[in-house]
Order: sequence, then C-alpha cells, then structure tokens
Amino acid sequence: MSRSSTGAGRRRSGRPPRRAAAALAALTAAALGLGGALGGTAFADTAFATAGGARPGPGHAPVVTRAALDPALVAGRGADVPFAEQEAENAATDGTVIGPDRTAYTLTAEASGRRAVRLAPGQYVEFTLPAAADAVTVRYSIPDAPGGGGITAPLDLTVNGGARTTMTLTSRYSWLYNQYPFSDDPGADLLHPDWWITECSCVPAATTPAPVVAKPFRPGHAYDEQRLLLGRSYRAGDRVRLTVPPGSTAAWTVIDVLDSQLVGAPKVALVAANVLAFGADPTGRRDSADAIDRAVAFARRSHLKVYLPPGTYQVNRHIVVDDVTIEGAGSWYTIIKGHQVDLPAPAPDGSVHTGVGFYGKDAAAGGSSHVHLSGFAIEGDVRERIDTDQVNGVGGALSDSTIEGLYVHHTKVGMWFDGPMANLTVRDNVIADQIADGLNFHTGVRSSAVVNNFVRNTGDDGIALWSERIEDAGNTVDRNTVQSPVLANGIALYGGSDNTVSRNLVADPVREGSAIQVGSRFGAEPFTGQLRITDNTTVRAGTYELNWNIGLGALWFYALDRDIAADIQVTGDHFLDNGYNAIMLVADWPVKDRYSITGLHFKDIRVDGTGTSVLSARAAGSATFENVDARNVGAVGVNNCGTFHFTPAGSEFTLTDLGGNEGGGTTGPWLAPWELPNTLTCDDRPPVTVPPAPARW
Repeated sequence: MSRSSTGAGRRRSGRPPRRAAAALAALTAAALGLGGALGGTAFADTAFATAGGARPGPGHAPVVTRAALDPALVAGRGADVPFAEQEAENAATDGTVIGPDRTAYTLTAEASGRRAVRLAPGQYVEFTLPAAADAVTVRYSIPDAPGGGGITAPLDLTVNGGARTTMTLTSRYSWLYNQYPFSDDPGADLLHPDWWITECSCVPAATTPAPVVAKPFRPGHAYDEQRLLLGRSYRAGDRVRLTVPPGSTAAWTVIDVLDSQLVGAPKVALVAANVLAFGADPTGRRDSADAIDRAVAFARRSHLKVYLPPGTYQVNRHIVVDDVTIEGAGSWYTIIKGHQVDLPAPAPDGSVHTGVGFYGKDAAAGGSSHVHLSGFAIEGDVRERIDTDQVNGVGGALSDSTIEGLYVHHTKVGMWFDGPMANLTVRDNVIADQIADGLNFHTGVRSSAVVNNFVRNTGDDGIALWSERIEDAGNTVDRNTVQSPVLANGIALYGGSDNTVSRNLVADPVREGSAIQVGSRFGAEPFTGQLRITDNTTVRAGTYELNWNIGLGALWFYALDRDIAADIQVTGDHFLDNGYNAIMLVADWPVKDRYSITGLHFKDIRVDGTGTSVLSARAAGSATFENVDARNVGAVGVNNCGTFHFTPAGSEFTLTDLGGNEGGGTTGPWLAPWELPNTLTCDDRPPVTVPPAPARW
C-alpha cells in the first residue's frame, strides 16, 4: 500500500508504532517464533547455503513452471502470458543452488520458488529453450555498493556456444534497508528508534543500554530484471547460457528465472499521428515529452490515434491524456524512459519529484475518459520511496478507458488510480520491480477490471483495492499472476462493495503480508454487499509477521479500523504449501473486544500443506465451512484463540460445519467434531512443520 494520492500520507503496515506492535506482541511474552521455525530449522538453508552444491541440471531438458509449480497444478488460474518461465535451479549449472529458505531479508526468500542459483565469476547457468524465442528476461541479483547506490556488472549470454552478448546488470534499483519508508544507505542508523523492533523485543530509544542493531538493518528488495532482444529467432532445444565473466565487478551473481518468448515483428500503424512527425527523438538523446504532447493534441483534433514507433523516447514528466488512443509498436520495441526530476518546490499534492508517466486528469478536475494506452514500455528511474510523490507509470482518473500490453518497470507504483472513476480495464500488462505497489484502485473506483496481468517483485501490495473515503465497488481482479511481493500482500482489499477476486495465482510473498488480504484498515470504508474470493491459487504464502512475531495465513482477514461483516464467499480456492496457516483471522489487540469478523463462508476449498493450521482465529466472529478438504496439515486443524479471554464458554469465534470437510494431518481430521462450535485450541505460536511439495489432488 503506497500513498500516492493528495493529502497526508498514511503509514503502511509492517512498521507499526510501539502501541500496536507491542500490544500484539504481548499476546505472549515468550517468543517461540520464527527463529526456530521458518527462520531456522524448518527451512534451514541460509542465503548462501550450498543446498547440495554444484548442480548438473536435468540433462538439458527444459523444465517450464508457473510460479515454480507444475503448470498442471494451476491450470486455468493466473495470467496467460506469452513467455515460458524457467527456474534457474532446474537448469544446468556449475554454480551453487541456494535455498529453500523463507526467512525475510535473504536472497532465497525473495527468489521465485524460494530457490535460485549463485554464480561466482567464471560460472554459468544454462537453459534449454522449450519453444521458439527471440527475446529473454533475466531475473537476477548482484551486490550493492558498500555505501549503497548500486553497482554494475557484466553477464555474458550465448546461444549454442555462439556469439556473445554482454548484458550490463545493475543493483541501482535494488537493495533497500531499514524501516519504512526505507533507505538506500546500508550503514544508516534506525530510521525510527521510537518504534518497536522484534530484533531486540524493545523500543530502542526507550531502552538502556541502547541495543546495538546489526547493519545493514533488514536488507531487502534484492532482485531486478532485464530484458534482451536476441536479434533473431532460436528454436526449441537451443541452449541459452548465462556466464559471469572472470574478473566481474560483482563478487557473486544470483540468477533466479529466465523468461523466454517469441516477440515477433514490431507493430506498425500507418493511419495515425506518428510522434516522429512532431519532433520526437527515438534515440532517447533529446526529451520527447513536448513532441508527444503535440502529437496527442493533433490526434484529438483529427480523430486519429497516436503512434509511437520503435525507439527509446526520453520523457521526464507526466504526459496528461484525455480522449486519446496511444499505441506503441509493442513493449519490447517502444520504450518511454525518463529520469526522476527534483521539483523546485513541493507540488500541492506533496510531490517533491516528477518523472515519466501517463496520467489522466485529477478526479477533482473532472478526470479523463476514453483513454486507450497499449503496446509500449514505461521505464522509470525511481530508487527511493516517497509516498507523496506522483512518479507512477500510469496515474490519475481514467474512466471508460483501457490499458493493455504495457511493460512498466522501475516506477514507484506501476499504476495508481485516484477516483472517483468507472469502467477502466487493465489487461495483459507486465508490472515489475516497483518500489511500492504494482497496481492500486484508490478511492471510488467502480465497475472496473484488472485482468490477465503479470506482477513481479513489488515493494508493497501487488494489486490493491483501497476504498479510502469512497468505496471501490463492482470491480473484478481476475486471472492475474502476482509473484514475490517483497513487503505486504499479493492481492489486498481494503473495504469496498461487491468486488470479486477470481482465478488469480499468487506466489511467494516475502514478509509482513499474505497472498490475499481482506483488511479493514488504512481508513477504508466498510466492506458491504458481497465479496467473492473464487478459484484462486496461492503457493508458499503464509509468512512471518516480524512485528507481531507470529505466522500469518495465505488468506488473511484483518479487523483493525472496524468490523468485517459483509457476505464474504470464499469458494474453489487452493492454498498450497503454506508456511504457516492457510486462513487467518486477526483483530488487532487494542480493538479485539470492539471489532469482529463475521459473514465468512468457505466452500469447495483445497488446502495442500500447512506449516501450522488450516485456520487460525484470533478474533471474535463466525464462519461456515463446506467441502473444505485439507491434507498435510502440520498442527491442529483449527487454532482457535478467539479474543484471548479463555472463558468457560469457549472461544469468541464460532465455526459451523456444513458437511463434506475432509482430510487433515498429523493431528487427525482438520475440522474435528470436538473443535465445534468454539472449542479453545489456542497455541499462540505453534511449532512449524515443513509441508511437502504440492501434488495433484
């Protein structure tokens, strides 16, 4: 959750002040926590553990996965993307496979599938193409500079041992440290010494003697990605080798994923306002913002679309769009790239920088409508998180509009929309390596859809609907893939009415978040109507909440500002390889006796593997369960603490068995009759059992 709208910024979760964090930490003073679970023996490899050492690979046979899973496990869910995703740990290599490990602030935790390959200078990893390809995307990590700010390092690419292409990798956009809103200085002292931190179980500024905190403190956001057109098409079975040359400036290079695809020829639009005719520079040497503005104005007068031919166009400010269609030659060919620019004085919305972005008019000024953006890349230059900055790839208010086929990279938020607005469709885009959210529908977005997008490595929520002041209503988040959000959630809903989250694939949230969160927080309007969470798959979710020192659920309901009391239907979802719980319900400790979570209905659910329970209830309320099947459950099926009053009447949370609930784990049936309706089964921090890898049901 980034704050990108006007008005005072709201701090996000993950770094609460002393009151909330200490209060919930006080659920029990004893910390059984992560140190002996996900951070220790359960997933015990450290960031650079060998995990078996050099790996010969599977005989050069290509292994194609989706979110590091057998694609059969996620058929019909997640984005239908044009590339094949291959994990480095399944390729041939003389490097070192690292992981698995889910401990935050490690390279393995942030890797897809929680494993990757570490290369020293002179080592390689080699992928076999599963299909014809003329382009690749490499997801990687290299070290930061000792004082922060990043380094560059070479990576050689060859196909079948032929001519070498050298990619220049950078950590300029990686490696943030410390507490929210983070720092790029690895030597920085605590940004908020008056906040509770788990590392010392204290408030440093109020502790004598003051604790010594290791530096760098909480390193993260370690990965980046780079795309490369290969110059020709290669066939299935051809071998793409990535080699770190001897003498590299990087002591190590970690390769996580190779995406390969057949891009084909650039798209040409002959009947259009070509930006070259208005003075745009496709070499990127001169700023083209004014030329694009002129092309947009001409296109509106002439009822034409705007065409951005192949090239790199320098744009260092917002392009304001209304009632216009702008098409590129394809996101691999048309690149809109800009610098982050200091403003001479803060803008009325609090921005202190501007940068490349396509923005609708502000909703207060009537917003924009009938805007259609497609077929180009937006490459930003954002390296710090300033929540008031409007340095997003796409922003403003856009009604009756479409955004499709964009690649948005290195901006603060890929797409942030401030309503009221309606009837926007965002589809078939790739959003990667953001400092904050991937996409956010903020304040009164209605009847809009986020469909078939691929979101990877966000610094906050991958996709969020935030009903601040005005509810988001009637929206659909469907068939998207969200991978490796470094902080917070894959998909988050903060209030709203009659919204649907369906057929998404969410994998590998890293810290202080879940795959899907339903939260009454951030000043959001209440949940009303019906919320549908349908046919989604989550994998390797259920993370450790650092400030609370507890494990979360892959699906997390969180009552902080008010009750959650809508009709919430959770149907057909699959929760795979959960680090802790599959489903978790929490009311924040200071308000646990005021707010409850009711109206939950779970039906036709599959749970395959939990580190702890299927359901953990830490709130008052109720839920029904029908045809919820679970296997490989690591602890008691229901961990029911209610509101921690431990009354003779039982827990304050009631479960109703509607039949067909089967399976369990080491403790027997997950929903046993003795647990109903509200038996106290509270183990505040149960030991964690490593679940087996997911398998076909």
